[in-house]
Amino acid sequence: MESTDYKDIDPIYSENTEQIDGLAELCMLRGVIEPELYTKYKVNRGLRDLNGNGVLTGLTEISEINAFKKGPDGEKVPIDGELYFRGIEINQLVNGFREENRYGFEETTYLLIFGKLPSPEELADFQELLARYRTLPTSFVRDIILKAPSLDMMNTLARSVLTLHAYDPKANDTDIPNVLRQSLLLIAVFPMLAVYGYQAYRHYFENDDLFINRPKKELSTAENILRMLRRGGRYTELEAHILDICLVLHAEHGGGNNSTFTTHVVTSSGTDTYSSVAAALASLKGPKHGGANIKVVEMFDDIKRNVKDWNDEKEIAAYLKAILNKEVFDKQGLIYGMGHAVYSLSDPRADIIRGFVEELSVAKKREDEYRLYSNVAKLAPKVIGEVRKIYKGVSPNVDFYSGFVYSMLDLPKELFTPLFAIARISGWTAHRIEELINASKIIRPAYMSVAEKQSYTPIEKRK
Repeated sequence: MESTDYKDIDPIYSENTEQIDGLAELCMLRGVIEPELYTKYKVNRGLRDLNGNGVLTGLTEISEINAFKKGPDGEKVPIDGELYFRGIEINQLVNGFREENRYGFEETTYLLIFGKLPSPEELADFQELLARYRTLPTSFVRDIILKAPSLDMMNTLARSVLTLHAYDPKANDTDIPNVLRQSLLLIAVFPMLAVYGYQAYRHYFENDDLFINRPKKELSTAENILRMLRRGGRYTELEAHILDICLVLHAEHGGGNNSTFTTHVVTSSGTDTYSSVAAALASLKGPKHGGANIKVVEMFDDIKRNVKDWNDEKEIAAYLKAILNKEVFDKQGLIYGMGHAVYSLSDPRADIIRGFVEELSVAKKREDEYRLYSNVAKLAPKVIGEVRKIYKGVSPNVDFYSGFVYSMLDLPKELFTPLFAIARISGWTAHRIEELINASKIIRPAYMSVAEKQSYTPIEKRK
């Protein structure tokens, strides 16, 4: 296939005229709502209370997150973070399939959707079903993915999902059996859509060779991702098992995270599965959500360039303080990968992945980088505590380590967030089905207007 020059952008998409700048200034001038009004009217910004806790907006049986317990006087006492999938603690789940040297993502997907651990026969049947669905419509890769490559893999993924709507004769049917069929199909093909989208990007924008490796029926999701991504399709068992664990840890995280809540909101309108998943993808794409691990990797690249001795705790702490003071890196004042909206003392997903990070760093001969990550993980909470007022503990979250893991697996940054989506669609699916089964009302929270009333002015009298 001939390479096409996609660098010639239509001027309408690249112009930045004075007219637009002026209108933008007007938007910003008229769009400001004074912060004190949120306190005056007791509005919980971001659906969080003044202590940063999420406002209760629904009920779920799919997963549970605990970061506090009640003390003897009813006060909230921070605890090490706990995460449960359908009532099963995440460490037990991961240790269970790891001790048996099995891949766990498919089993976890079954658990999230159907509410129980599968028997050996049920798991085998489920894996066979996913393998059967692991195919795309005829010419879809050529006509949809390769002919319209994008610089952003999440947009490619969302576009592909919406396009699949056109191939489904029951696309708008929201009966549970049909939604389940659509959901399992999307879970099966997400790795293909993401990896093939990246191959198109790499070919057309990076002028690299184009190759398409088909998935193999007998392989797990993690194995197929590595097989499809690499030219020779080769990978080690350690690489596949660690990627599988990352998929499990990202598969679900409560109903209140931004993309899953988006799934609930959009599903409650009665829309189709493809539109619901595309909306969740749009949410996950944001750097405050699924894109966070990329910022961690970029921050560490900056630290590695500017900190001479990666074992010198004083030098590392000084640079972290400079990051917080908006003097270096992206000057946003954030140490990425530290802290979480829910957890306080620890993120159980980070605790699980940390042990495998060390093992992988030895295999990849990147122990020095692992020690740097460990030093930052130890020092950052102290530095943050010195510089900022914090209402709860700060610890590394799963994004702190996942980007490093992906880099050691030679996964491109362009696929970091799509990998999150490949995992999280299992949770989105479970929540969509739960919403359809239980909800009868569209989700419609209220916003209070604080605009001043004004009279209509005839056009000839306006300035």
